[in-house]
Amino acid sequence: MLKVASALLCFSSTVVLASGGSSGGGGGHDNTITPADTLNRSLVKDMYIAWSSIILALAIFTVVLFSSRYMRLIASVGTNQQAFFLLRNTTWGSVKRHLLDAPLFRKRHHREFKLSSVMNMGTLPSRFQMLFLIGYFSFQMLFCFYNIEWHAGQETILKQLISRTGILSVMNMLPLFLLAGRNNPLIPLCGITFDTFNLIHRWIGRISIIQAVIHTVAWMAKKVLTNGWPAVQASMSSMKMISGTIAMSGFLWILFTSPSAVRHAFYETFLHFHIIAAAMALGALWYHIAKEVWLRNILIGLMIIWIGERTLRIFRIIYRNFGNGGTQTTLELLPGDACRVTVRLARPWAFRPGQHAYLYIPSIGLWTSHPFTVAWSDEEVVGVTDEAGASNTSSMTTLGEKVLPITSSEVLSVHATTFSFICRKRTGFTEKMYRRVQREPSGFIHTWGIVEGPYGSQDLRSYGTVLLFAAGVGITHQVPHVRDLVAAYGNGTCATRKVTLVWVIQSPEHLEWIRKWMTMILALPKRRDILKILLFITRPKSNREIHSPSSSVQMMPGRPDIRRLITQEVDTAIGAVGVTCCGVGELADDVRAACRPYMTDRSVTFMEESFSW
Repeated sequence: MLKVASALLCFSSTVVLASGGSSGGGGGHDNTITPADTLNRSLVKDMYIAWSSIILALAIFTVVLFSSRYMRLIASVGTNQQAFFLLRNTTWGSVKRHLLDAPLFRKRHHREFKLSSVMNMGTLPSRFQMLFLIGYFSFQMLFCFYNIEWHAGQETILKQLISRTGILSVMNMLPLFLLAGRNNPLIPLCGITFDTFNLIHRWIGRISIIQAVIHTVAWMAKKVLTNGWPAVQASMSSMKMISGTIAMSGFLWILFTSPSAVRHAFYETFLHFHIIAAAMALGALWYHIAKEVWLRNILIGLMIIWIGERTLRIFRIIYRNFGNGGTQTTLELLPGDACRVTVRLARPWAFRPGQHAYLYIPSIGLWTSHPFTVAWSDEEVVGVTDEAGASNTSSMTTLGEKVLPITSSEVLSVHATTFSFICRKRTGFTEKMYRRVQREPSGFIHTWGIVEGPYGSQDLRSYGTVLLFAAGVGITHQVPHVRDLVAAYGNGTCATRKVTLVWVIQSPEHLEWIRKWMTMILALPKRRDILKILLFITRPKSNREIHSPSSSVQMMPGRPDIRRLITQEVDTAIGAVGVTCCGVGELADDVRAACRPYMTDRSVTFMEESFSW
């Protein structure tokens, strides 16, 4: 996919620089190359250079970051002497504290603005995200009006605006479509999350539509200026204007349905109509620029990106889910308005912590897919008898410490056969799924489903000290990390020497979501040497529900003091400190705020797992 994307960029760049014909984009169709056309091509070339430079810089940074973490891992395995890696370069630490990991203003970033339970107005971008968006928007507006012959007559000015804005609008569709896919090759190449690329995708789309609006208004103004309103009406009967009107209608539909409140309130409807409107606009645009061959080649590139990404998804779905009996899905009712979804894939993958996948369950939501973090993978231990890996079903309501006969080396020598997800009842698909299972007397449903993935992963083994924060169902992101780090510690394959899991839940019944998995983790050798679990119950029915079974598994009422916890762990840290958070936006903002002061003099890395749309 990386090679395909690079080839498309090179192909489009070659077309832009080498193609003949007009660059009018709607302002004329003779073969004369005017100075304005030459300038337009120069600006397009500059856009390609800027995009390529940003991608190259981020790719180099990602390689350097990966290499430094790998060297830190190699140097730290098998030793507690990691003081060197706790030190931070103050310059880089300041960049992280005040720019890369900084909220836009004081603290708020991922905490949502809500007018009501169904009116979600979205979140604020980070400081770096906002600076990038402002910079990109400013340069795009500058390109729209740069070196227009303002001293010439109005007709010339409008003609150049028509051409310039039309070209820029089409050119912005290249990154727009590239960033829209789940298989975006820039995610691993640049080390940027899907969340951030999704934000950039939305704003590049809005910029492209603004340029299309300027293009349309300038065309109408030119027609009225030269021949009056009757000329506008007469032009509307041509294929060029009909197709342009259809394309503009699709763009405006996307623009007015893209605000967060609409997306969150009617997500399924929004998604389907979003795709339909984009396809309609792209098809109409093909006819609108029929005489602009080089711009049509850009559209061909867009179609290759879009169709190629969809085709890749289809092939992955077929490979993972069909044959070998297909993908079998079991839905299990859990306390606390949740379901456990366990899938046995036809062809499973090698599981890594931090992965997520999209679930399709046609009997509940036809043609809909939703992302969920893979909370657990059940494995067949290679070369180990069934007795050695037998599960234990004894009660663990308060996360006691029942021992299982399984070793850390066995956990690391496994082949995944089934994957489990925890789905909390919200609205839409998750509510339908919960209600469906709730109606079953047994509390179970066996059906068929489809899993698309995996996407993403995260490796924390190079950090000497790891803090894992979770709220509610966000624990699904942290449990695989706990298992991976404890097992790797027992096997001597990680730098990690301290792991602290902080889980904030409303009721002790939520412990049932991960009870059987924590039973296995707590039974791993040397677990007591590395793992500490802090459970915070915000709405206990009585104090009798609060019970700490041991010093390493503690349960407390109320909410945690995030700043105090992080201060304690950083002050006693071994090696570099990795802090991850998955849960509600308020928790993420609190953890980020507590981490940032230490970034200038300690090696503290904050990582947030979130998914927005």
